Amino acid sequence: MHWGPLSLSRHTPRSVRTPANPHCKICRAYRVFVLLALLTCGYLFAAAPARAGESVLRVLAWPGYADPDVVKAFEARFHAKVEVTLVDSDEALWGNMHAGRTPQFDVLAANTAEIQRYTEEHMLAPLDLAQIPNTRRQLPRFQALSSIEGLTAGGKVYAIPFTYSSMGLIYDRKQIAVAPTSMAELWNPRYRGKVLDFNSAQHNFSFAALALGYPDPFQLSPTQTRAIALKLIDLRRNLLTYYTLPEEATAFFIQHKVALMFGNYGTQQLAQLRRAGADVGYVIPDEGALAWLDCWAMTNAAANRPLALAWINYMLEPDVSVLLIQRQGLANTLTPSPESNVSAHLVWIRPVVDVQRREALWSKIVSGDLPETFK
Repeated sequence: MHWGPLSLSRHTPRSVRTPANPHCKICRAYRVFVLLALLTCGYLFAAAPARAGESVLRVLAWPGYADPDVVKAFEARFHAKVEVTLVDSDEALWGNMHAGRTPQFDVLAANTAEIQRYTEEHMLAPLDLAQIPNTRRQLPRFQALSSIEGLTAGGKVYAIPFTYSSMGLIYDRKQIAVAPTSMAELWNPRYRGKVLDFNSAQHNFSFAALALGYPDPFQLSPTQTRAIALKLIDLRRNLLTYYTLPEEATAFFIQHKVALMFGNYGTQQLAQLRRAGADVGYVIPDEGALAWLDCWAMTNAAANRPLALAWINYMLEPDVSVLLIQRQGLANTLTPSPESNVSAHLVWIRPVVDVQRREALWSKIVSGDLPETFK
C-alpha cells in the first residue's frame, strides 16, 4: 500500500497545514482523501481482534511506516497482534499521546523535536540497545545518537532514528544545466517568476537564516529576524507563487515551467515530480539544508517491553526499511541516499524560538506588505 501524499504533511507547521485558500478544489479534495484514507486504515488494522492470551502491541505512527503487509509479517513472527493508529500531524500525535493519564500506546514514531518534548514530559522509557541489534546496521551518523539533539537524556537513549528527508533545492534540468550550489540561487534575477516557495513561516525563516550564514536558524535575535524578513520580501520578486501541498507544487512546476523550488518535502516531492514526468534534479546547498529525522521510541506505559523493542528492531531490518525508499521516496538510516546525502550539512529541525513573531511577519510577507512597514 502506498500512502505517499498522506505522509508528506507531517512536518508542515500548524499555521500552514490548512491551505491559504480554503475554497481550492485541490485542497478540499486532498482533505477528503486524507480523511477517507485514515478511516480506511483504521478499519484495516482493527478488523482482526486479538485472540485470548495473544500479546498486543499498540503502535502510533505516520502513514507508510506500518503498512498492512509489514504488520502482518511481524504478527506472524512474534505471535502477537499489532494495533496501529495513524496520525497526520504532530498535533494529532500529541493529542493521542495525551488522551489519558498514561499513554495508550507502546511505541510511536516522531521527529527529534517531538521526541525531546515527550522525553521532557517523562512519557518515554529508555531503550536497551542490546535488544535492538539492528542498530549496528545503521549508517555511522545514525549510530552516534548523542550527536543528534533530542535522542538522549541523562546518558540514556530514548529514540532510534528510522527515516529522514532533507529540504533541498529542486531544479529543472532543462533550464538549469549546472546544479545550483547555493540557496542564494532562489534570489537570482535570472529566475524571476519561475521560483516556487513553501508557505511556511518557520521553515522560510530557518532556511533564509542558513542562506545568510546565521549559526542557529531556530534561535534568532530580533535584528536577525528583521533582516530575514527583508530578505524574504526580496524573494517575492522571483516567485511564481507559494505552495502548501506537494500536489500543488507538482502542478505549478509542470504547467508554469518552474525553474527552481525550495523543496519542503524533499526526496518525497522529488519522487512525485519524476513520476509526473518532470526532468528534475535535487541538491543540498553548500550552506546546508533543513532536515527532519523521524525516530521510533517506546512509551513508559508499554505493557510488553520486549515486544516493543522487537518492533523497533524489526523496523530496522533491511527488507522492511527499504520500503521507505520504494514506497515513500524517503531515505532510510541503513543505506546512503544519493539525494539526501547523509554526509552533507543537514540541520535537523528543532523547536523554534518566538514562533508568534515569525508567523506575524510571515503573514505580512505573503500579503505583499512593503518593506517600510516591517519594524
